[in-house]
Amino acid sequence: MKKLAIITSHPIQYNSPVFKLLAERNNICIRVFYTWGEKVLEQKYDPGFKRVIQWDIPLLEGYEYEMVENISHDPGTHHFKGIRNPKLINNVDAWNPDAILIVGWSYQSHLKCIRYFSNKRTLFFWGDSNLLDEHGSFLKKMFRKIFLKWLYSKINLAFYVGQANKKYYMEYGVKDNRLLFVPHAIENLRFSNSLGFDFRNKLNIPKTNILFLFAGKFENKKNPILLLESFSKINNQNIDLLFVGNGPFEIQLKNHVQQLPDNIKRRIHFMDFQNQTLMPDVYKCCDVFVLPSKGPGETWGLAINEAMASSKPVLVSDKCGAAQDLVHNGVNGYIFESDNLQSLISKMELLIAQKDLLGFMGNQSSLIIKDWSFERICMAIENAVNTQKNQ
Repeated sequence: MKKLAIITSHPIQYNSPVFKLLAERNNICIRVFYTWGEKVLEQKYDPGFKRVIQWDIPLLEGYEYEMVENISHDPGTHHFKGIRNPKLINNVDAWNPDAILIVGWSYQSHLKCIRYFSNKRTLFFWGDSNLLDEHGSFLKKMFRKIFLKWLYSKINLAFYVGQANKKYYMEYGVKDNRLLFVPHAIENLRFSNSLGFDFRNKLNIPKTNILFLFAGKFENKKNPILLLESFSKINNQNIDLLFVGNGPFEIQLKNHVQQLPDNIKRRIHFMDFQNQTLMPDVYKCCDVFVLPSKGPGETWGLAINEAMASSKPVLVSDKCGAAQDLVHNGVNGYIFESDNLQSLISKMELLIAQKDLLGFMGNQSSLIIKDWSFERICMAIENAVNTQKNQ
């Protein structure tokens, strides 16, 4: 059986189930090398949520992994030198894989691995960057283009997660024959099967009202302020808005709500961060999920996948990498222009006017997202490993 070494920084709820499924399918042999090191197992403060986060689903079960020693004085994924693993290359070499999959390049050790293993082993790369919010000076963009063309020339195959990500790779010189579609996915079944907790009743939201949901980090790139402003300008007493999460913009959001008239204020609700096992119930309680991101740095928006797997219509800004692939205008929701108040208002009003169609749109979401699955990821990775020639 061919062997795949996976180099990634830390366990996350979107990747660990893929590793477990790859091990269970037993079509290739995998070992995951976590480069953050043992400290990743400690409870960590998440600056996006402004709180300590400990996921309540298992992330290290069912597959072989190694916590590689990280000697960084400030370990983490928030800067280039946060991942420094002097033993990583030797450890990977000692396992003698047929191919190596590197997740993300912007850490010192990951970049060193790309340079070292190029032309020595079959190299795969997995990322989700796009060109939707390019910024910076002309010189900075030119330098970036030169660097990324050099970087991706060292990769045998780049895994792209959607069309915006594919365009990004092609911009930096990756040809079609070196691109492989490996979709961004979540545990569809877990989100389609809600545990049934009734958050709507807990918040005293009338069942007949349309409930718009924002779930995620209250931060600038997600732009929750735009959704709040849009909602407050729609003259309709039969709609509610629910914010689920925490983050730097939380105080600003809540202060803004306090300044609104009572007939609007009473229809805006807040819930703290909810862990993974409760999120399917959160999505189930809403009628429409909204992700108003403006970037920079909104690469995909996996909450869109989660909402769609929960059979909900989605209202998504054009800065979300997922928009082009997952949102079919008028079928399972709408795409609106990022950071454009009137564009978001008009799409919200359109959905309100189509209240009787929201259930149909939600069903369309579940049909669209069905093939964006962990199983499809595994099949693509297995095929890449088993068909690529060793270097």
